Amino acid sequence: MSSSNSNVQISKLTGPARHASAPPREPVFWRVEGSLLNLTAVRPVGFFAWNSQSFLQRWTRRGAMAILAVGRPFLYITDRVFATRLLHTVLRGVSRDRLDLLGEEFFEYFLKPRLKQPGIAKLQEAIAEGGEIVLVSQGLDHIMRPLAKHFGIARIISNRLDFREGMATGRLLDPVIRPRGAFARFTGSQPDGRVSREKLISILGFEKNPQVLDEAIKLAERTAPKIYVPVVHYESRNGHQAFSVRGALREKNILLIGATGFIGKVWLANLLTDLPEIGRIYLLVRHNRANTSLQRMQRVIEESPVFEKLAEHHGEHFAQFLQDRIEVVDGDVSKPGLGLSPQDQQKLSRTLDVIVNSSGLTDFNPDLRDALAVNVCSTAYVLDFLKECAHASLLHLSTCYVVGQRDGRVLEELPKNYIPTGILNYDAVKEWQSLENLIKETEARAESQKVTEELRRTAQKKEHAAKDLQGPALENQVRKNRVRWLRQTLTDAGSRRANELGWPNTYTFTKSISESLIRNFLNANPSAAIAVVRPAIVESSLEKPFLGWNEGINTSASLSYLLGTFFRQLPTNESKCLDLIPVDLVCRGMTLISAALVTRRQQRVYQLATSVANACNMRRSIELTGLGHRKFYRAHSDLQQRMRLRFDAIPVSKTRYKAISAPAQKAVVQAINRATEPFASKPPLARQERELEKVIKLISLFEPFILHNDHVFEAANVERLSAALPPEEQADFGYDSRALDWWDYWINVHIPALRKWCYPLIEGRQLESRPRRSVPLASHNDANATTAAGAANAASSSGPATAS
Repeated sequence: MSSSNSNVQISKLTGPARHASAPPREPVFWRVEGSLLNLTAVRPVGFFAWNSQSFLQRWTRRGAMAILAVGRPFLYITDRVFATRLLHTVLRGVSRDRLDLLGEEFFEYFLKPRLKQPGIAKLQEAIAEGGEIVLVSQGLDHIMRPLAKHFGIARIISNRLDFREGMATGRLLDPVIRPRGAFARFTGSQPDGRVSREKLISILGFEKNPQVLDEAIKLAERTAPKIYVPVVHYESRNGHQAFSVRGALREKNILLIGATGFIGKVWLANLLTDLPEIGRIYLLVRHNRANTSLQRMQRVIEESPVFEKLAEHHGEHFAQFLQDRIEVVDGDVSKPGLGLSPQDQQKLSRTLDVIVNSSGLTDFNPDLRDALAVNVCSTAYVLDFLKECAHASLLHLSTCYVVGQRDGRVLEELPKNYIPTGILNYDAVKEWQSLENLIKETEARAESQKVTEELRRTAQKKEHAAKDLQGPALENQVRKNRVRWLRQTLTDAGSRRANELGWPNTYTFTKSISESLIRNFLNANPSAAIAVVRPAIVESSLEKPFLGWNEGINTSASLSYLLGTFFRQLPTNESKCLDLIPVDLVCRGMTLISAALVTRRQQRVYQLATSVANACNMRRSIELTGLGHRKFYRAHSDLQQRMRLRFDAIPVSKTRYKAISAPAQKAVVQAINRATEPFASKPPLARQERELEKVIKLISLFEPFILHNDHVFEAANVERLSAALPPEEQADFGYDSRALDWWDYWINVHIPALRKWCYPLIEGRQLESRPRRSVPLASHNDANATTAAGAANAASSSGPATAS
């Protein structure tokens, strides 16, 4: 940095503006060593080395430090700067992410308890005098930043490592802050650490170039690199460039399908918070055996934390506020006409401006019947309903992973009859019909004599309760087994067919079929306003409805939970991106796209992803997950949790995973169980074998996302919409994935959110109890919903469970 640039930077940090004629005030330089701490350069480097990610790295760096310990005293006497540089080469290959967290940890648990009280008192006196304090230390900035933050100090002078692609090169950047002299610990331990500028220049050896001192002053605050890419916004097709979300959606009516799902709830809360001038929001909710659609939605609003801020803001008028803006309609998206009554169909078809279909079955490999009903049939019924509407548009929520098993950059396109394997003459509609025929054939086979006899023999061979069953009891058990057989057979059939055609699971396969239906509809109706929205892996919120909201375990929660146990070796491609996106950023995109649909300036496809704009590869994702767990475990004194600090997960090849990790461990456990079978009533390690089998299945389920298929999802269309917003709407509706600081998000937001909202479900624990709000809602079709619920109670089965 040049001297002029340095002075410009420093001038921004000197606090309130002073009178132009007043001379700039000289900063107060405060030496940390001696006054606040007895800090050596070796101790923090040793701490960083001992807490490297892998066991091999820890012992290698410890060994290097032992070798340096022999020669360092001589080097220190001859050249303190060179000795300091040589010491920090031990940290070559340590990530900036790890050093930032370990720096906070080292300060919190080692330095903070050892701060000298007389020095603290003197420092506080200096701060009270109003001078600009600059802390000076030979320590790395990773430990000086939390120290400065503790005292509320904005600037520091410290040693800094050079990084390439987030990894330390082992080289210290200039200028190097050399340690104090050999006897400074005895002669320089006064509580007042103030050092004059001239003396500090002499102490640091900057006599030949005094301006280096100004260049060495840096911000104490940890800053994430801001990625800036200019967005060129061309004239829209109708010739109007101005784009206002508030103007576009004012008094517009929206039908939200999937309002009880993870994304649906957050988007609904955001609409009610940011767009009070919106028209009517109709919520299509399916009744079940126990509750009407209105009762289901009322329970969601009363119990979900998503609506807490809204309830607090409106107080006793919250129920009235909701009744003025939302209306629950009873329906089922997996049925013709969306399961609506004729009156509702007629009303909605006349008044709707936007239909938002955020429903979907998100299980990776569900029963094929449920997957087709919820992810494919529902899309066909929504398109049929759209055709009957006077002026409605459609926002259809899909997933980036419809691209299937292929590598490379994924453009925002909607190809006809897309298939990853490139098979010629593939027709999505014919494939759908073929799958429906497969279901009918399998259901018929389930009732055949051959399968029935097989199920009966299985029931009679069962070792426990069903072993001696006869007559009606046996036939009842056969019926239960038939249900299980049919479900498992169709689950296996769906995943097998998906893999044959190039999709990793049934979920992405069926979502792709639904996109093909939309493409066919657009070919037949080119003027239809439809946007397919593809989010990547949707995770914890950044801001809305509040910091760190998450729900369920359908995304990465189970994998991140595994990385917080003693499991260490995850098979992955280190350079592959794990494309995560916060749920509220997805909802911002949905709001922008809804406004674009209303103004008829939409594109066909919008991908909401981070892998192009702000990539976070698998190596970094795994380490950040481990660091997030580490921060939690370090705050606890339980022995098992403290032991987990030492078991950081690391990325490995598939070959090493099979040779050393869960598959090899399972083979050993199986061998022990079989060897002891003649001598024990039950295998001694049966539980361990089951747990390892679960781990193997989980890794296999996630392999397409962490090991294979190196996707990079383009997300330019939504960024163009965001760039066209007026400045006053950027704060509420702007879409900016480049501003995401993955370190802060992963460690301070995402992992804590999973621990609070998702891990209890994995462990079979109850979520923390919350007071239930009383929000009585009213609906124009209470009678219809009640009648429908009564019919449902009399029915033998209900529709498939969906994400809504």
